[in-house]
Amino acid sequence: MPSACDSLIDDIEDMVSSSDVTPHERQSARKSIIPRSKKKKTVNSEVLQADSLIPGTQKIWMKTWGCSHNNSDGEYMAGQLAASGYQIIDDPSEADLWLLNSCTVKNPAEDHFRNSIRKAQDQDKKVVVAGCVPQAQPRMDYLKGLSIIGVQQIDRVVEVVDEAVKGHSVRLLSQKKNGGRRLGGARLDLPKIRKNPLIEIISINTGCLNACTYCKTKHARGDLASYPIEELVERTRQSFQEGVCEIWLTSEDTGAYGRDIGTDLPTLLWRLVDEIPEGAMLRLGMTNPPYILEHLEEMAKILNHPRVYAFLHVPVQSASDSVLMDMKREYCINDFKTVVNFLKERVSGITIATDVICGFPGETEEDFRETMDLVKLYRFPSLFINQFYSRPGTPAAKMEQVPAHIKKQRTKELSQLFHSYNTYDHKVGERQHVLVTEESFDAQYYVAHNKFYEQVLVPKRTEFKGKMIEVDIYEAGKHFLKGRPVEDSTPFTPSIAAPLQKGEVSGMIPELITNGGHGPAAENSSFLLMGPYSLDREGLKTLGIGLTLAAAILAFIVEKLY
Repeated sequence: MPSACDSLIDDIEDMVSSSDVTPHERQSARKSIIPRSKKKKTVNSEVLQADSLIPGTQKIWMKTWGCSHNNSDGEYMAGQLAASGYQIIDDPSEADLWLLNSCTVKNPAEDHFRNSIRKAQDQDKKVVVAGCVPQAQPRMDYLKGLSIIGVQQIDRVVEVVDEAVKGHSVRLLSQKKNGGRRLGGARLDLPKIRKNPLIEIISINTGCLNACTYCKTKHARGDLASYPIEELVERTRQSFQEGVCEIWLTSEDTGAYGRDIGTDLPTLLWRLVDEIPEGAMLRLGMTNPPYILEHLEEMAKILNHPRVYAFLHVPVQSASDSVLMDMKREYCINDFKTVVNFLKERVSGITIATDVICGFPGETEEDFRETMDLVKLYRFPSLFINQFYSRPGTPAAKMEQVPAHIKKQRTKELSQLFHSYNTYDHKVGERQHVLVTEESFDAQYYVAHNKFYEQVLVPKRTEFKGKMIEVDIYEAGKHFLKGRPVEDSTPFTPSIAAPLQKGEVSGMIPELITNGGHGPAAENSSFLLMGPYSLDREGLKTLGIGLTLAAAILAFIVEKLY
């Protein structure tokens, strides 16, 4: 058994060969193995005690920063670890290992990530890092000696954690390819633990076709790589079979979907719409203006569909063509206006969300005024305002910077403009159907969304969770509406199956594994996983690297320990 060491191993293949048992088979094999007994050696009648670190028995705390794509990656990693026997816990102080899933979009997110690493090390915790920061900058000093899971290697999280538990440092940063073509990433049918059992986040592609001068994410996620339509349809089906009632499609740019595999976003969306049960909803993710322009007619039809939220996130970043050119955004402000005007005309009541960067290098006062005028024109109900932060290694970091006090002033001025208007006042008195999926931050209400993905707070009644209910809107705030349930209406259940319990692993037989624990069905269950992981005990015997090898490995470990 190799001793714990601090030396860096370039790849896990240095220790794990193709003939070794995989983590998924390990979980299946554990209950079938009877290790040979061996008498314990004694000295002066005392039993020798051997220190042991058996991977798959530790407690793990996970923290994820950033976008919904990153959150989906975190859910997949948690699911695989739980399915392999690890216990995912909420209290970091009780954990044996911290798995930190990072975001590289802005400096504050990376600062929090770096501080968490330091805090874990101060508490003598094992640390594994993932996400865009280590993928883009694996040689950063504060990452030295840490195990890294690349953004396209999340399906191997168990292997990396296994080795980190034993004291080894492993880094998996390569891209997934098939026949030379880059793939979207890890398989979509992996086990996962949904943060919200009612909501499935599906990444439809990774990377993008742009080369924005301020973006660090491109360094991590790379060029566009889309998942095949059939895989996305199958993942959607499985999600609804597990009680999900809302699907979020995510990526760095959903509008660019399919351009690398000979298809497009509308083609995918029409296929997915066919899979959505009555009352369940689909939410589209962020799309940049250039790649949605040619699909406006079809997109309007899709956004009008009763099972698709009339909501689209289209980042503008600046209303100045000069700034957009320096950003290399590949569109002009008139392109953005064309998208917004067309959809507002064809999709009644649609919500358009957008992003603005304040103080990009070279932004003049006139440039900023153009952005202010755009916000005054459209009065966006959802506006993400970001003060510019230069990210290391990006072209924008080398440009002449706008003074910090001017960036702060512009950010403050735009924020004041945004908070000066309320787009929801005219909704008071309306009767709406809303889908209830979450709990409010203050735990006083349930959170629902109407057709336009506007947040509606409703009474916190257990019978409403995961239901489509009818409400009368009686109050409007800046970011929310409040709805009173219609007395004679009956909540509608869109889910075609009972939702998983919080912490339960998606893709697993019910009661088999929940957060790393073994349910009562585990001992008698013939099948351990769904989909490609469906291996019954007879099937395992047909594998050359099945139970025989697993038993031999465990017997070897037991012998060494005793």
